[in-house]
Amino acid sequence: MNDESGIFLSAVGMIFSLDAALWEIVGLSLYISLMALFLASLLGLPLGSLLAVTRFRGHFFLSILLNAFMGLPPVVAGLFVYMLLSRSGPLGLLGLLYTPSAMIIAQTILIFPIIAALSRQHIENMNREFDHQFSSWGLGLTSRIKTLLWECRLSLLTVLLAGFGRAIAEVGAVMIVGGNIEHMTRTMTTAIQMEISKGNLELAMALGLTLLFLALSVNFMAYSLKAYANRQMGGAL
Repeated sequence: MNDESGIFLSAVGMIFSLDAALWEIVGLSLYISLMALFLASLLGLPLGSLLAVTRFRGHFFLSILLNAFMGLPPVVAGLFVYMLLSRSGPLGLLGLLYTPSAMIIAQTILIFPIIAALSRQHIENMNREFDHQFSSWGLGLTSRIKTLLWECRLSLLTVLLAGFGRAIAEVGAVMIVGGNIEHMTRTMTTAIQMEISKGNLELAMALGLTLLFLALSVNFMAYSLKAYANRQMGGAL
């Protein structure tokens, strides 16, 4: 058995034996990414809905800005949060730097534009399709948005999955604001980077396989939801 096969088998063994060090890192990664997704959704879905159904001064500029920030480099987001939370920064007194909270803030900033921009596209398409019907029902702005959010629920779930996928695989921003501190701020991506430099390839491989499984699971769920939504729309015609 060559070294590569041995490393792979050791990594698989760590996963299925519920290795404490491995699953501590995985658990923290999931907590940070899910919290960031929750916060980004609270901000992004209402903003995306508002942009989809209304027109106001600055609407075009805000839409362009959101689309541009979908590709925001993670290290830039990390630098921005670091400057906010550093001891000399405006929020330095909160003492959040090098904590999971700082990492959640950084990931929220990264995925908020994705959720807002993609949800706007889906909701705007649905609103355009049913605009006359909504008008005939006399729906106000709030009722229209609630109806659109419900009708677009499957499409919006794929948007949330895309945001989670971006968050869980992120490394640059969380490294800057989290510091990769053992038992405190070490996520899968930052741990893989460190364990490779230390030569601990078994743990790095185990984390990599877990991250790959999560990425495949997210993509499978997104594809399945999209296929189900298309079947539902086809059956309604």
